[in-house]
Amino acid sequence: MIPPVTALHSSRVARFETLTQEALRARLNEALALYVSAMRYPRGTVEQRAPMWLAHMLRDDWRCVAAFDQQDRLAGIAYGYKGTPGQWWHDQIVRGITEQGRSDLAETWLTDYFELTELHVRPTEQGRGIGERMLRILLTDTGMSRVLLSTPEGPSRAWRLYRRLGFTDVLRDYRFVGDPRPFGVLGRDLPLDPPTE
Repeated sequence: MIPPVTALHSSRVARFETLTQEALRARLNEALALYVSAMRYPRGTVEQRAPMWLAHMLRDDWRCVAAFDQQDRLAGIAYGYKGTPGQWWHDQIVRGITEQGRSDLAETWLTDYFELTELHVRPTEQGRGIGERMLRILLTDTGMSRVLLSTPEGPSRAWRLYRRLGFTDVLRDYRFVGDPRPFGVLGRDLPLDPPTE
């Protein structure tokens, strides 16, 4: 279970909070709008992603952390769950690893892992440590051996964050079905140190 967190972080973020499924459902449109903005997806993506996010909430060990500004608006959102065979993302990564002739990586990385499914910060708030703090809170006491994630290829704040926190390459230049951009799949062993006050 994620510990409740309400610590003041900066002048722009009033609090970090673990969200229940009900709490995220109540803010789903706001969370998806933040996601679309951070990922630079077309606005219509919100309608496509809503059912998927709702389905993700039902997965084993699902957990969610959000950052709120002083006006109680979402400044960031992060969630994930236990990755298992049969899940779309898991099976996509197996396919990518196999296509690159590295099926040995599946045994190493794709067992007992937490899938960091989403980690997004409002573009105007990026670069202030919000993503790192949400990540550290989210990954506290997952009970799993490692964490995996995917992020668009290319220099970005996300890449710098993940590298600084010790994430290494699992799969590079991978194209997921439905997104023409190349992605990197990164992973690291857990635990990750929890946030400091």
